[in-house]
Parts: sequence; structure tokens; C-alpha cells
Amino acid sequence: MLPTSTEDQFPGQNATQKEHQMASIGFIGLGNMGLPMASNLQKAEYKVSGYDVFDTAQQAARSSGLALANSNTDAALNADAVVIMLPNGAIAIQVAKEILPKMTPSSLLIDCSTIDVASAHEVHRLATVAGILCLDAPVSGGVGGATAGSLTFMVGGTNEAFATGEPLFAVMGQKAVHCGDGGTGQAAKICNNMLLGISMIGTCEAFALAEKLGLSQSALFDVVSTSSGSCWSVNTYCPVPGIGPKSPADNAYKSGFSATLMLKDLGLAQQSANDTDAVTPLGSHAKNLYQQMVDAGFGETDFSGMIEFLTDAKDGKI
Repeated sequence: MLPTSTEDQFPGQNATQKEHQMASIGFIGLGNMGLPMASNLQKAEYKVSGYDVFDTAQQAARSSGLALANSNTDAALNADAVVIMLPNGAIAIQVAKEILPKMTPSSLLIDCSTIDVASAHEVHRLATVAGILCLDAPVSGGVGGATAGSLTFMVGGTNEAFATGEPLFAVMGQKAVHCGDGGTGQAAKICNNMLLGISMIGTCEAFALAEKLGLSQSALFDVVSTSSGSCWSVNTYCPVPGIGPKSPADNAYKSGFSATLMLKDLGLAQQSANDTDAVTPLGSHAKNLYQQMVDAGFGETDFSGMIEFLTDAKDGKI
């Protein structure tokens, strides 16, 4: 006889879901990424207490209906898990030092910030000393993915910590990859984004050259997207308006992932390359080009706007 209810199919699943839904989550950092992530947790019936040091972010969170705390430590107090989404490693370490002494023993700290690997290791060390489980879990998917709950998490930490955090990742994203011990999530993120930055520059150069050669950019897309030049920067995020799936190029390059953020990640990659004596000449060159793009006033443009920067530079507009 076929099961007649979800409980019949998955015994105990509803009880488990209710336990998770009753869990208390602190969320620190309610910017463009953090607020939709926190909101999705609240929509899934977790008890969320959010906080951001900036009044504008607090106001936006209040307007969205998110429950707010009065401080970082207030958000972390008595929480089963605390998620942080912060701008850099120094701030992540500072906030960790503030909240870890206030967190419940054996609770979980999830750092979703994109930071340098050394800082990630320090956050893990501080958590271990405090008796708190810890994961570094930077994300891919941008603001759209944060809003849709379709992010990919690259996660570093112990098996126990990863298992504890999985239900939260399932709400905020569509995939969580356990990359290894503490720090490996950040390592995966910066390697991925270094490759992305390099491939986007190559994509922009190829389409710019095609135009100069009199080749239809739609024809180039049809060729490259199904041949050896195929890559995500072409197939999914083409930097030419009206070509391929809808992308920021179709919205005047309004930022999905800004050039400034790409420059930050390429800088983290080069910092790690220098620390480990890795040879990354294309990563270094990509960083230099995105630095030029930001310096020319394209910082808030989507990183795929590199094609416009290159064209303006060639035409003497920069």
C-alpha cells in the first residue's frame, strides 16, 4: 500500500522540521546579501534575530518584517546558530571576538562572509577555544540567489559542524559543498572567483574582437556556447545585450556582482597566491584590469561590464 502522507513516506520528518523551525538564529550583517538570507530563514519559521551596525540596513530589515536585535551580542545571545555576513576578515574576527563569549556552548557559528583564508582560520581558532562549532561558508549566486534561496555554499569545517548547519543551508540555498576542514570554503570561493574573473575578461575580449571583425555577436555566441570556448561567462552570463539568457548586460550592466566585489575577490586570491608561492599570472593580470576598471569609475557596474570598459579604453574615452 502506498503511503498516504509525508509522515508515512519519511517517518519523523515533520517532527524534525518542527524542531528546526523552533530553532533560534542570530544573523549579523543585513546588507544586500544578508537581509534576504535572514528573511528566508524567518519565512521558514526559524526564530531570527538580526543586527547590522548601519542604520539604513536596520531600517530596511525592519521594513521587511525581520525581527531585530539591539547589538551583535544581543543577536547572538541564546541562539542555536549565528550567521555572519560581513565585509572583510578584520571585521569578521572582531565580531567573532564579541559574540563567541555570549554564545551557547556547542552552538554553531556560520561565517558566510568572503574573507581571506588566514582570517577564516582565526575565526575557527577563536570558536574552538570558546567551545563553539564553526563553519566558513561563503556563497555564490549573488543577490538574486540570496533572494530566491538558491545560493551555493562552499563550506569548511568539521563533519559535525557541517551536519548541524545543513538544514540552514537547505533554506538559504540549493547546494552546500563540504570542501574540507576550516578555511577550505574560503579557498574554494577565491579559486572559483579568480577563474570567473579571468574567464569574463576573455569572454569580453572575444566578443569585442568579433564586432571589430564584422562577425555577428549572436553567431559567435551560437558557436562558442556549443564548442571548445564554452564557459559560464558565455553560456549563462553573456556580457553582450540581447545575447543568450538574460543577464546584467540586458539591464545596462546594473550590478548583479559589481566590479568592486570582483576586485576584492581577485585581491584575496592574489594574497593567498603570495602566501603560498602559487603562480597565478592570469589571476594577477585580471586583478590589475579590474583595478583599472574600478579606478575609471565602473566600480558599481556589474563585473561583466568589463566589455564596456575595454571598449571605452580602446576608443580613448578613458
